[in-house]
Amino acid sequence: VAVAEEIMSEKLDSVFNSSFDELLNGYKEEQNFYTCLFCGKKFEKGIIYNCDNIFMDAEKYTKYHIKGEHGGVFSYLLSLDKKITGISEQQQSLLKLFYEGKTDSEIQKSLNIGSVSTVRNHKFQLKERERQAKIFLTLSTLLKDRKDIKDEFVEIHQHATMVDDRYNVTKEEEETILKKYFEGDVLKTFHVKEKFKIVILRHIMRFFEKDKIYTERDISDILKNIYSDFVTLRRYLIEYGFFDRVADGSKYWVK
Repeated sequence: VAVAEEIMSEKLDSVFNSSFDELLNGYKEEQNFYTCLFCGKKFEKGIIYNCDNIFMDAEKYTKYHIKGEHGGVFSYLLSLDKKITGISEQQQSLLKLFYEGKTDSEIQKSLNIGSVSTVRNHKFQLKERERQAKIFLTLSTLLKDRKDIKDEFVEIHQHATMVDDRYNVTKEEEETILKKYFEGDVLKTFHVKEKFKIVILRHIMRFFEKDKIYTERDISDILKNIYSDFVTLRRYLIEYGFFDRVADGSKYWVK
C-alpha cells in the first residue's frame, strides 16, 4: 500500500509540474527519451518499436502507449479525484459524453437530467468556466514571472484532507512560526491556531522517511523527542493526511 501511495504521489507531481502543452500531449520530451506523464515510462529516441507488426518511432509509440494504457489524455485527467480537478461528478459525466460526440438529446437521455435545454445550459456554464480558466491561468503565469514578489505561499502537501484558509501561509510566515514554537528540534507547545498546526506538522515530517514502514511505537519514539503529548501529534499527522496506516494500526507510512 505504501508503495502504491508513493507511486501515485510521483504521478501527480509529474502532472502538476508539467507545462500546458505537455499535459495536452500526455508526455514530456527529454534529451534521449519521451516520458509518459501518467506512469513515468520512458521510450528511447532512435528505437523503432514493434506493435503487432506495426513499426513506430519513440514519439508515436509513446502516444500509442498513452491511449492503450491510460485511455488517452482526456480520460486519464478526467478520472482524477475531483479534489484535484475541481470537476464535480455531474460535470465529469457531461464532459465524457461531450468528448464522445453525443448530441444534447442523447446526453439528456443518458444522464436523465431535465431537458435538452438543461444540457445546453450546462454546456454554456462549462464554456464560461473555460474562459475564466484562461484568464486565471494567464494572470497566474504573469504573477509567477514577477521576481520581486517574495510572499510565496507554502505548498499544500499532496494528500491534504482539508484544504481551506488554514493553508494560507507564506514562506515568511512559516519561518516566523517555526522560530516561535520550536527550540531546536523540541516543540514548545501545540496549543496554537489551526494554520500554525499545519506548519508545525509539516516541519515535524522531516524526521520521517518516505520509503519506510513504521510501527506505532516507531512513530511514538520519534515524536516523544519532539513533544511530550506525542499521541496528539500522531493523531493530527494522520488526520491531516501526512501519514497513513493499516486498519489495525500495526503499520504506518508517509503519504
